[in-house]
Amino acid sequence: MRPQPRGNWGSRVTALAAAAALLLAGCAGGPSDIPGQSTIGGDGSRGTLGLFAYAVAKPGFDEVIPAFAETPEGSGISFLQSFGASADQSRKVAFGAPADVVAFSTEPDVDRLVDEGLVREDWNDDEHSGVPFGSVVTLVVREGNPLGISEWDDLLRPGLEVITPNPFSSGSAKWNLLAPYAVASEGGEDPEAGIEFVERLVNDHITIQPGSAREATEAFLQGRGDVLITYENEAIFLERNGEPLDHVIPPRTLRIDNPVAIVDRPGSATRPLAEDFIGFQYTAAGQRAWAEAGYRPVVPGILAEFAEEFPEPERLWSIDDLGGWDEVNATLFDPDEGFISVIYYEALR
Repeated sequence: MRPQPRGNWGSRVTALAAAAALLLAGCAGGPSDIPGQSTIGGDGSRGTLGLFAYAVAKPGFDEVIPAFAETPEGSGISFLQSFGASADQSRKVAFGAPADVVAFSTEPDVDRLVDEGLVREDWNDDEHSGVPFGSVVTLVVREGNPLGISEWDDLLRPGLEVITPNPFSSGSAKWNLLAPYAVASEGGEDPEAGIEFVERLVNDHITIQPGSAREATEAFLQGRGDVLITYENEAIFLERNGEPLDHVIPPRTLRIDNPVAIVDRPGSATRPLAEDFIGFQYTAAGQRAWAEAGYRPVVPGILAEFAEEFPEPERLWSIDDLGGWDEVNATLFDPDEGFISVIYYEALR
């Protein structure tokens, strides 16, 4: 049965999350105050850029930033980084955290900053719509795939425990839930079937709700769950680090588009440096750096170079197939009335 909207519970969750973000951002008056900060890149002789990004992008930036530092444009530029759950990172920047560049899991997390006047409205008016790299929603299983997991229907087997983060803090969680929704609904053609699948998955198989994709990964590595839903690049990162697991790309799944944008901070003179950094993402060197870190490049010629590493699923849905983020957020993730939000509310009762 399709769930019914339930009061203003989602608004309270959002308000609490925003308050927590404000508390964290209140400590972030300057780059040296970024919680969980790390510095990478050049020596800072030409300036320092603040980078706020979603958690599982870190392995990529660990490759891309040093490659940028080797170019004339990137020489002498250092980066002060902060990584965390995408929505939380977006809220921190909205409340004043010192970001010059943001990389989020979903477009709405950038739109929040557009609404705040911190990112220009034309941030995605380019050939690749502000998305320099991406991924696909993937299933991570125990080494050897002892349960024989191969597709989304396998996740509904009795007793099987699935790990995925909470969609109110994690952009990854939205992608993770939209993938089976897209498959079950045939790209949104049968939304009732998609909602029913997600409801069964959440109610019967998702027992914990970590705050971010990286926290979900840590829970899985600690022995929780039978299947982890995550980004393909996260799975590749784990395998390369020798973790005892495998990953399965379902024959039908969802394409992940991760946006990057420049923040206009009052009084900041770093925008030209940030523009050079954004431009580097789409160069052959930048695209190869993303690909070598496990992320799918968006420039066709570079993607073709890595075709063996990034197999094409039989059917790859996109967010546009589901009506775009405005439609998806309104019908599925609205804090008060979105059907997936209500499913999570019911699961917590």
